[in-house]
Parts: sequence; C-alpha cells; structure tokens
Amino acid sequence: MNVLKSKCTRHCDILFSECSAFNGTYRRAQNILLVSILTFATSCTSIQKQKEIKLAHNQNQEHPVHKGMVHFAERVKEKSKGKLNIAIYPNEQLGSETQCLELLQIGSLGITKVSAAAMEGFAPQYKALNLPYIYKSEQHKLAVQEGEVGEEILKSGEKFWLKGLCFYDAGSRSFYTRDKAIRTPADVEGLKIRVMKSITANQMISAMGGNPVPISWGELYTALQQGVVDGAENNPPSFFLSRHYETCKYFTLDKHTSVPDVLVISTIIWNRLSAEEQNWVMEAAKESAPVQRKFWKASVKESLEAVKKAGIEIIETSPVPFAEKTKAIREAAKENPQLKTIITKIEAIDA
Repeated sequence: MNVLKSKCTRHCDILFSECSAFNGTYRRAQNILLVSILTFATSCTSIQKQKEIKLAHNQNQEHPVHKGMVHFAERVKEKSKGKLNIAIYPNEQLGSETQCLELLQIGSLGITKVSAAAMEGFAPQYKALNLPYIYKSEQHKLAVQEGEVGEEILKSGEKFWLKGLCFYDAGSRSFYTRDKAIRTPADVEGLKIRVMKSITANQMISAMGGNPVPISWGELYTALQQGVVDGAENNPPSFFLSRHYETCKYFTLDKHTSVPDVLVISTIIWNRLSAEEQNWVMEAAKESAPVQRKFWKASVKESLEAVKKAGIEIIETSPVPFAEKTKAIREAAKENPQLKTIITKIEAIDA
C-alpha cells in the first residue's frame, strides 16, 4: 500500500508540474494575444484618425496648376500633422471637369479643380469672370479674384453643393490653329474652334463668326490631329504641356478671356469635417494660391520659349478689335440682374 501511495504521489507531482507548465504557456499565449489585440486596436484607432479626401482634375503633373494643388495637399498634411490627407488624381483619371463636379454634388468625390467656365453651368455668377475682356489689367484681375467680389462668387456655388476654396491663375486664353493664322476677328469666321462646355465661350466664338465645338480636354489632341476642329483656345502652358503645338502651327496672343481655375470642395464632404479640419483645408487653399501664381508665371515664359523653338509662329495682335467684336456679350450679361450686380462691382474696382 505504501509503495502504491508513493507511486501515486510521484505521478501526481509530475502531472501537476506538467499542468503548471501548460498553464504558464497558456497564460503567455493569452498575454501575447492580448498585446496583439491592443496593438491592432491602437492601429485601427490611428487609421480612423487619418482622413483622406480625393482631389481630381484634368491636367498633367507638369502643369503649374497641378503643382499648386500639390502645395495645397502638402500644407494640409503639415497643418493636420498627418491626420488629414489630400490624394490627387490628375489627367482626368476620375472623369472630365463636368463629371467631377457632378461627383462632388453627390459626395462621391471630395475636391476638384475646374475652370470657372465649367462652373457657370452650375453656379451662374461665375459667368461674370468668363466674359471676354472683362478685366482692365492683370492687377485688376487679381483685385477682383482675391477681393470681396471673388469671395462672393466662390460662395455662390454652396447652394449647389459646390463650395469654392480659392482661385488659381490660369492666365489669358488665346487662339491656336492648325492651318490658318488668326490675326483679326475676321480670321475666326468659318473656323471650327474647340471650346469648353461654357455658354459664354460658345457665344464668344459665334460673335466672331466661328463655329464653337464643345470637346472634352482629354479628346482634343486627337480632334486637332484628325481635323475635327480647326483650332482651339487656351493659355500657353496648356498649349505646350498638352503637346497641341504638334498639330497647330499658329498661336495668336489675343488674350480674349482670363478665366481662372477654381478649387472646389463638395459641401457634403465639407460638412463632414470638424471645424478644425475645415480650417486646415481653407487656410492651405488660400496659402497655395500665391504659390501657384509663381509657378504659373514661370511656366508661361518657359512654354512660349519652347513652342517658339518648336517652330510655332507666335502672333502678337491688338486686343481692341476682338474686344469690340465681343462687346455685345458683356452688355447682354447685364440683362441678368444678378450678373449685372457682379459686373458693376467688377467695373468699379480700381486696381
């Protein structure tokens, strides 16, 4: 009996020892799992604290307007200490200007950069900025866009779910053509000229006797190449960086319009941001505008030099006959009481 009792005691001791070892291992496993769960939870919390807003536009990454948006994104990241990120999608990756604006209206896209010409189809007050020869000078243009009138126009889109953040300089738009040089308004007669989807742009070409043809920016190179249109109108950087100079021989600096670009945020997305986040975005946008203007000025100089070197004829022409030919458009705009108020304010600004 004593021998049996001794054996049982030894077996119990061994079993207890093994169970203790197992329990230790089990506890260590529990601890490791708990740490992992806490780490994952912390990581998830960190991810949740990071917000991302998608910004889509139609220009390539060399364009000075894209560079302005990169600066905007960098400032948002700096101000938020990485909590808010702006992801940029250039080259119409998420759609044309009109498509991006429509995506903003339903909250499927956060921010876009569009021409003010595209905005007039959504918020009519933008039309005032798109009128041919509405500005007296570069200083006058800046005073309008950076002042009270500019702020009023930026806010005018909010009831259409499109909140303007700031204006970017898009220079002055001029004509470029494949086979026939434009030296006077009479030379536009009979030409098929690509325009943006803008009522004002259509009216301007028609006033000169041309045929306006709305074509998306991404399709324009092929349209010029195949002769679907005889020419287009845009600023020097866009003419150069789009490589449209490969199909067009003439660039006429008539500077008929100075349509700005607009950085626009969906009010649906805007209202989801905290007051602090809204402040980061607005401050970064306003700070990016003067930086973008520097990029723009340098790009205009580089672009004109580059297309000259490529053999393009740069035609300097007086804007006076072009302004006279389009005077009726400016006067007709004043028949709209809302536009008349804006135009009167613009004309009253002393630069």
